[in-house]
Amino acid sequence: MLTLAEVDALADRAHAGQVDKIGVPYVQHVRAVAAGLAPLGTELAMAGLLHDVVEDTAWTGDGLRAAGIPERVVRIVEAVTNDPDGSYEEKIRRVAGDPDAALVKIADNAHNSRADRAAGLPPEQRERLAAKYRAARRVLWAAADPAQVATILRVVNPDLLPELHGV
Repeated sequence: MLTLAEVDALADRAHAGQVDKIGVPYVQHVRAVAAGLAPLGTELAMAGLLHDVVEDTAWTGDGLRAAGIPERVVRIVEAVTNDPDGSYEEKIRRVAGDPDAALVKIADNAHNSRADRAAGLPPEQRERLAAKYRAARRVLWAAADPAQVATILRVVNPDLLPELHGV
């Protein structure tokens, strides 16, 4: 089985040259997601590092298995990977049905919802994404243990904690 550091290196290589919507190296996003999941276990942190690798690179689930990625991690990555024939809302409902995948998507959503990241987007796109991510949080948070959600948010996006607690 690969170590977390080895999975981090795999993610770094897989996302080499990719940037996010605001021009930041994409690996920084997956590392932030993994950091939020690390308190919940190594395999969840691995899934955080790899959560977009099947969707955004040439890697496949079978390729990850062949590289020594644990089956649970590959299953989570496959669960959070977009279905090109499905809507985002359908994906969120599907992900919410898998407790591990829901936690990974919660961490992903929390990082994508950070005000400092959103500030780099044009106002119309920022508002559209904020509404999309808010709606997803309602579904995802309802599917997860609130203590685990809070653990993720404290690391990835503490500004969301009042929303979690209904404040």
